[in-house]
Parts: sequence; structure tokens; C-alpha cells
Amino acid sequence: MKVNKIDHICIAVKNLEDARKVWEPVLGKSRPDDEYIDESEKIKVARYWVGEVGFELMESTTPDGDVARFIEKKGEGVMVISFNVDNTREAMGELQKKDYPFIGDARPFRDCEFAFVHPKKMNGVLLEFIDDKGKESKEQNETDR
Repeated sequence: MKVNKIDHICIAVKNLEDARKVWEPVLGKSRPDDEYIDESEKIKVARYWVGEVGFELMESTTPDGDVARFIEKKGEGVMVISFNVDNTREAMGELQKKDYPFIGDARPFRDCEFAFVHPKKMNGVLLEFIDDKGKESKEQNETDR
């Protein structure tokens, strides 16, 4: 398995609008490069590109969502580090053979899949693998439509 790059870093926040006011001046942005709500993950996200790395602010859309539970337990802060790989399922298979525990199976997101390694294995860090082809691929997809 080869990690291509850090895909994105996620910051769990209580209030997305308040967090945007804090982070956007630091990032030199007036708005997110991408905003979305992922109903299945129960999150509302503001994503910014910092070079080739996504920087995400995530707010839970429900009191029982993973982000809300994370904040309740640990407070606001870095929640996920995501590594880009060529194929999420292949990365999972390779790491599972080496006793890396995953949380569930690969999950769909837009035109790719992602999966989480349990933080108990990764020094308390929730590690994600994602086979997203990157913003260049998304820009090409938009052009093709």
C-alpha cells in the first residue's frame, strides 16, 4: 500500500459559522472552497484547500453524531487525519491482514470510498483512508458535464 498524500484534516467544531469566522482570516479565505452536508455521517462541512490538502471544519447535524460525541468527550479540535490512497478497499485488506481494526466497512462519498482505522490502534488518532482522485478530478468532472 502506498499513501499518496495527506488528503485532508478535519477539525470538530460546535458551531460551524463561528469556527469559519476564526479560521477564514488565518486561511486567507472569505468562504469555503466546498460546503456540504453528509446526512449519513451526520455532518455539515466547510472545506478549504490549503495547497493540495483539504482543511475541513465539521459540525454535527445531530446531538448523537460522531462529531458531537467527539466534542463531548474530547472538546473541539483535530478529529480526523485522512490519507489518500489509490484504492480504499485494497488498503483495508492489506492493513487488516496486519491486525489494523477498521470501524465498519468502506463507505461511499461522492465518486470515491473511505474507511476509518480505529483510533485505539493509531495512538488515539482517527485515521481515514480515502481513494478520492482529488480536486483536479472534480474540476474535470465539472467540465465534462
